[in-house]
Amino acid sequence: MRMNRTLARLAEGHTALGCALQQYRSVEIPRLFAAAGFDYVFLDMEHSGFDLETVQDMVAAAAQAGITPVVRVGELLYSLVARLLDVGAQGIIFPRVECPEALAEAVSWTKFPPEGRRGYGVSAAMVDYEPATFTEIIRHANTNTMVVAQFETRAALDRADELLAVKGFHVAMIGPADLSVSLGVPGEFESPVLVDAVMAFIEKCNQHGVVPGIQTRGVVLARKWVERGMRFVGAGGEHSLLMEKARETVAELRRIQD
Repeated sequence: MRMNRTLARLAEGHTALGCALQQYRSVEIPRLFAAAGFDYVFLDMEHSGFDLETVQDMVAAAAQAGITPVVRVGELLYSLVARLLDVGAQGIIFPRVECPEALAEAVSWTKFPPEGRRGYGVSAAMVDYEPATFTEIIRHANTNTMVVAQFETRAALDRADELLAVKGFHVAMIGPADLSVSLGVPGEFESPVLVDAVMAFIEKCNQHGVVPGIQTRGVVLARKWVERGMRFVGAGGEHSLLMEKARETVAELRRIQD
């Protein structure tokens, strides 16, 4: 059974780096991200058209390549979480959390009893066809399933201490796009309003023993937030990386041509 390498890396005090996959329905992209050296791939089922079968194939490709497949669900719903975990996702991202009770309930869906309320539906493929008992599988899954809660609104920041006190989740991840809108500075990712709010949030995460994280729109902002103390950091998406490199390539060739 595969270990969650990203969880292990975070537990050792290191920073985990990832990239989102939102547009291109290809199992080769998780494999490419693994070869590039990313720790995790953020498979987005909130802001994409991906269906479960597409994500299942991507999850399998990621796991086989040695990169952690983490999936963002579209909403806090047990059936979404259970099915994604049953097809092999090693982490779940819960979007737009604002209520501690709702977060606690959602976290319980990611753990088998006695730690949570996840129903047992593990297939042989999920454990790589290894012979294992129920007890061994339950222990392994509860230890290696990463849970991420996204803080994306002023309301979430206002209740940060309550939310961060919820037991059982590992990473508190800022969603800067929605947060910038909520704070009244839409798209101004270096606005003092947003930066100061997020810096205060990082401090609270550290006080509660929760890893602070953020999903950014590219390497420039990702680097800044690593330097500011974020430890679970996403640098853009597959489409933005491709566009950035394509523009860079064309610009260089145009200079040669001219």
